Amino acid sequence: MDKKTKKRLEVLRQKVEKAQKVLAAAKLQTDEPDEVANIEKEIDGYKAEISVLKSKK
Repeated sequence: MDKKTKKRLEVLRQKVEKAQKVLAAAKLQTDEPDEVANIEKEIDGYKAEISVLKSKK
């Protein structure tokens, strides 16, 4: 893996971690029902990109 790919993976992992914290908070506040689904889709997108980057090696 080149430097750019490693950096992108690091950034994506940080985004996943942050989004998971936001998701946990959103589940506690049920005032916006679509918010939880949107955050889950966002996390899935990040994880999909991570798996694509890892498979390219």
